[in-house]
Amino acid sequence: MPVSVKNMLDAKGRNVVSVSREKTIAEVAAILHENRIGAVVVTSLEGRIAGIFTERDLVRGVAEGGAAVLDKPVSSVMTTNVTRCREETTLNELMEVMSSGRFRHVPVEDAGKLVGIISIGDIVKARIREVEAESEQMLAYIAG
Repeated sequence: MPVSVKNMLDAKGRNVVSVSREKTIAEVAAILHENRIGAVVVTSLEGRIAGIFTERDLVRGVAEGGAAVLDKPVSSVMTTNVTRCREETTLNELMEVMSSGRFRHVPVEDAGKLVGIISIGDIVKARIREVEAESEQMLAYIAG
């Protein structure tokens, strides 16, 4: 049975660190640091995904605007064209999307609402669990 985003969220939890678009880049950088994460989802008042802000966005913002960018709202440098997935998305489908898009975080959406986030680390952990399970099944078959 293929591993789905739902399986991964059930294993890791559905907590997502999100911020409003008005937070300053400096505030959001502190949130990334405090939570030891690489991305936050920027949400609207209705809880819908407005964008995503990653470490790459921070680096790009500072490179283009200098230290003064830290006082600007996160909405000024966030990624607005956010690739999303659903709980039914499989591990293999998500690996392909993340690899081809060259990004490491994908928000999970249900009926237009944010319900989780999957990182490349979550993908690696799920794949390792999948390979270990296959190995155990093969050993059990061989041992007969």
